[in-house]
Amino acid sequence: MHEECGVFGVFGHGDAAALTALGMHALQHRGQEAAGLVSFDGQHFHSERRMGLVGDHFSKASLMERLSGVAAIGHVRYATTGETILRNVQPLFADLHGGGFAVCHNGNLTNALTLRRQLIREGAICQSTSDTEVILHLVARAPQARFVDKFIHALRQIEGAYSLVALTNKKLIGARDPFGIRPLVLGELDGAPILASETCALDIIGASYVRDVENGEVVVISKDGIESHRPFPARRARPCIFEYVYFARPDSIVGGKSVYDVRKRMGQELAREAAAPGGDIVVPVPDSGVPAAIGYAQASGLPFELGLIRNHYVGRTFIEPTQSIRALGVRLKHSANRREVEGKRVVLIDDSLVRGTTSEKIVRMVREAGASEVHMRISSPPIRHPDYYGIDTPEQEKLLAARMSLDEMCAFIGADSLAFLSIDGIYRAMGHAGRNDHDPQYTDHCFTGDYPTPLTDLTGAERSVQLSLLAESA
Repeated sequence: MHEECGVFGVFGHGDAAALTALGMHALQHRGQEAAGLVSFDGQHFHSERRMGLVGDHFSKASLMERLSGVAAIGHVRYATTGETILRNVQPLFADLHGGGFAVCHNGNLTNALTLRRQLIREGAICQSTSDTEVILHLVARAPQARFVDKFIHALRQIEGAYSLVALTNKKLIGARDPFGIRPLVLGELDGAPILASETCALDIIGASYVRDVENGEVVVISKDGIESHRPFPARRARPCIFEYVYFARPDSIVGGKSVYDVRKRMGQELAREAAAPGGDIVVPVPDSGVPAAIGYAQASGLPFELGLIRNHYVGRTFIEPTQSIRALGVRLKHSANRREVEGKRVVLIDDSLVRGTTSEKIVRMVREAGASEVHMRISSPPIRHPDYYGIDTPEQEKLLAARMSLDEMCAFIGADSLAFLSIDGIYRAMGHAGRNDHDPQYTDHCFTGDYPTPLTDLTGAERSVQLSLLAESA
């Protein structure tokens, strides 16, 4: 599973572009394919968009000197909608009737294709294949006079998951979808308001956390202060539970909860629900499985050991010229710590199991290092349904849990046993008694098939299949 995207914005600070670049760096885990930054100096907008990592480009003085101004927004991207090409890199910018407008987006619109076809029929010219461009066109065509009203008019037409950060010549704007599926927080540094996907981006620049932008809220920041607009009917928030399982950085606070603490509790619940038979040591699949493995070890009383070591310096463009070299790919990222696993019954902890191919290679690696048994434990429920809200999950037929029983999955990855955390267990780790099926507290569709928004762009056979799955899970 791949990350989504990260957004960041600063208003009213002399080092706006540099702070935004640092914030983007802190959010790099959310997207490593491209990064972009737009600043405004009081008269002109300046834009730089690049393929690759933030540090590869936005650490260069020659580039940063071109991004002058006291307001800026930035974006790190993993492509979930639209190809990975420069014209799709955000923030997207256009000159509108009222002035320049830059926008960046974390999430995915589930009616973007429908809206795009309609806009093109009406004469719109699209320059990218990103769903974010639809928002830009909707704002441009809105009949209202005030920009904020145009922006809200556009939001009322889109469906799906979004955290938006936008910049005009007078305002910095943040918005979350009515369910608050994607995160967005408000911070402050030296009197300058900050918007960011996660609190870890505030920490890196020494900003203080003010509050979460609430579900369905539009925050408008200008020289006159901060306004809050609530253009949607009130409803209970349903943030994406995968922010806690995988996506958010462990040192972030999401929805008032420490991600690190939640992941440890997931491991503790997993030990209570599905303790491995025997077991000598608990080994995380680094880095994502570490907090849950710590929790599992605490609850089970087994020693926690780094039986797998991760290489953090593997480039994304490593050349794999032959099948024999390609087969070694997993060893580029992980290697077994033979001294710790040899002769041991290993309880291997990971946060999720998607296709199963990586898990199969890691289980085999631990066995080849001498482990007598390998018991796989997953600190989240089985992923049986695809995502349409900004997570790059495979099609349903490629999800291991959607096409295999538990025993079949265990045999596929080559483990001695396999178990997942239950859906009620993950809710207990989040501080609830269990999942309320009639009013769930989180967006957990990957596990349950319960999609909180319409899926307008799904048509034909795919739509029929999805509706039948929703009916089965109801």
